[in-house]
Amino acid sequence: MGIRKLLRVTQRAMERAMFGVSLRDQIRNVEIHGRTRVTDIAQRVAKLKWQWAGHIVRRKNGRWGPKVLEWQPRTGKRSVGRPPTRWTDDIKRVAGSRWIQAAQNRGIWNSLQKT
Repeated sequence: MGIRKLLRVTQRAMERAMFGVSLRDQIRNVEIHGRTRVTDIAQRVAKLKWQWAGHIVRRKNGRWGPKVLEWQPRTGKRSVGRPPTRWTDDIKRVAGSRWIQAAQNRGIWNSLQKT
């Protein structure tokens, strides 16, 4: 189970607890979410990650943050099997492989975030 799904499950459980509704009451999550009007935690996490990535990439004066994002290991070999997802994989999926150049321009970066 993915971390986003676990976050959503936890958020729904907390919303149910806020209203004192149990699963036996058979009230749909959509209805409870409509009452609480709490922001979806998975969307919030994705937004904060996007903002943080743009902030780190735009930093200058020799800081190690942007260097770490572009770093490639010396061996270049990865283990057998499905490779583990990297922190930047979600960002690359939306902004493309040249996301670091896109993040330099705040206007472009914010427009990409909304997609």
